[in-house]
Amino acid sequence: MGSPVPTGEAPLAAATSTSPGLRPPTKRGTELVMLGFASALVTAALILVEANQEQTLTMQIVYYGVAYMGLFAVAHLAVRKWAPYADPIILPCVALLNGLGLVIIHRIDLASEGEIIAGELYSAKAPKQVLWTAVALVLFCLVLKFVKDHRTLAKYGYTAGLVGLVALILPGILPSFIAPEINGAKIWLTFGAFSIQPGEFAKILLMVFFAAFLVSKRDLFTAAGRQFLGLDLPRARDLGPLVAAWAVGVSIMVLQKDLGSSLLFFGIVLVLLYVATERAAWVVVGLVLFSGGAVVAWKLFNHVQQRVSNWLDPLATYDLPGGGYQIAQSLFGLGTGGIFGAGLGAGRPDLIPEANTDFITSAIGEELGFVGLSAMLLIYAVFSLRGMRSAIAVRDSFGKLLGGGLSFALCFQVFIVVGGVTKLIPMTGITAPFLSYGGSSLLANYVLVALLLRISDAARGPKVVPKPKPQQPAIADQFTVMVERPK
Repeated sequence: MGSPVPTGEAPLAAATSTSPGLRPPTKRGTELVMLGFASALVTAALILVEANQEQTLTMQIVYYGVAYMGLFAVAHLAVRKWAPYADPIILPCVALLNGLGLVIIHRIDLASEGEIIAGELYSAKAPKQVLWTAVALVLFCLVLKFVKDHRTLAKYGYTAGLVGLVALILPGILPSFIAPEINGAKIWLTFGAFSIQPGEFAKILLMVFFAAFLVSKRDLFTAAGRQFLGLDLPRARDLGPLVAAWAVGVSIMVLQKDLGSSLLFFGIVLVLLYVATERAAWVVVGLVLFSGGAVVAWKLFNHVQQRVSNWLDPLATYDLPGGGYQIAQSLFGLGTGGIFGAGLGAGRPDLIPEANTDFITSAIGEELGFVGLSAMLLIYAVFSLRGMRSAIAVRDSFGKLLGGGLSFALCFQVFIVVGGVTKLIPMTGITAPFLSYGGSSLLANYVLVALLLRISDAARGPKVVPKPKPQQPAIADQFTVMVERPK
């Protein structure tokens, strides 16, 4: 005999393909073990870095190791409390990537200590990265606590779209004293000593908008127009949202001089359209539009021409201001690393400008080699795969689109970053998620992880069947008694 359902609680549904049943395993123990393994790897890497650089061990290892383990222990407890059925692999992947980034940033700190860079004495970035990680995990916990159901975000889809659009374009139209041009791109807003990159948050807000919009207007995008080369092209009057997204992408390229954010934004729109409609025609039309806009921008604007020249032959512009020095140094470092790398703390990644931000993957390739860089990319792949698996398993269309978009956005961002530092595509100014130094990137990406865990929790958790309300019998069925009128 089965155990009775406690009084006052809704019964749980039977096992299904998306719900393991009456008592689905939470797998939080598996998550805790994998977080412990990640902590051991990060601590060992910190010891290797200091041993190779300083020939002695300092108390910084204890500080970074304890801070790392404490922060992710808190994150684990938050997931255990507010998203108990979430995927157990996602958080350990994030922790390992974050820890590896901390190791490389600390390694560059040791190599650059005491140097004068851009007219200023170099200050260590690793302690600031630990602080930003703590702030990001606080935001992560708040999202898990207050976003109890991802479907509530669909109610604010248009508001999120408006705020995201303003945040995306704002740095390009504001004056230089608020939005200065840094490393050739206008993507930052500065307020005294504090600066923020609003585009990192805009990508999440715009994904919420497009997911909500496509769910409500799906029929608009599935209607076929004329056929061309075997493709059912969309109707001309239905191309408005895609043309608007194209215009925003080209505006980012022109106003902000940021090829990476432009490509990332437009790629997310195309993938969400494809997932919502299952029609390749939208992707083909979108790629044609973006390619045409990129060619026109290359013909008209000098900064786009310079990026393309540096991509085609970085050695030809090696000594020129804004030339190919950075990408050439990246290629030299990757060549030095070879298959197995120079070893943690044994390379010279400090010779690459911005090695702890835009080019941190080059530093990893130099010290850990092709094998280490491939292992890092596999961690990203596992993260995206688990996120997409949760998106497929969740029951509502909005969750499927949002989860798929969040997973793809992170994967595509990594492609843009690694493609830029390896000269596969023109160099971009965006950072590697969880690896690179910077507060905006960490804050936004931990919000992304929290939303993905919320969707995963809904996908893996048991489906609760609402308790039926007691039905009152109809008046006609009531038992009646004839009462004799008193005399």
